[in-house]
Amino acid sequence: MRASLLAPWLLAAALSGALSPARADTPNPLSVHVLDLQTGQPSPGIRVELERRSPEGAWQPLGSGITDEQGRIRALVPAAELGHWKAGVYRVVFRTGEFYDKQNQPSFFPEIPVVFRVDSATQHYHVPLLLSPFGFSTYRGN
Repeated sequence: MRASLLAPWLLAAALSGALSPARADTPNPLSVHVLDLQTGQPSPGIRVELERRSPEGAWQPLGSGITDEQGRIRALVPAAELGHWKAGVYRVVFRTGEFYDKQNQPSFFPEIPVVFRVDSATQHYHVPLLLSPFGFSTYRGN
């Protein structure tokens, strides 16, 4: 490949995360997707936090991300945590109040915590959220 073509390709791959060593060796086990229930459109710009419940019952922060233009976070488990991903109880917290505040739109739920169980650390878990200012629905996706 010519050098003039290689540099833009490498830049694009690096920015997309395609060159991340953790992603090359281990696929990310958790993704989320937020859609506006009324319009069916993606909800970009929602901060999502990931936590794991300790044996004592306290929530330990693992990482966070912001939904992209498609309303997705494709890799919510940080690369540094991939080696520690294990069966247990986890929580994703969608910061929906912040999202609606930026739109100057009232909403009922300032945050939506979704608690779920990981039974197998080798499976992929997907948590979709169908969202409106005054209601939501979630399920285990694929």
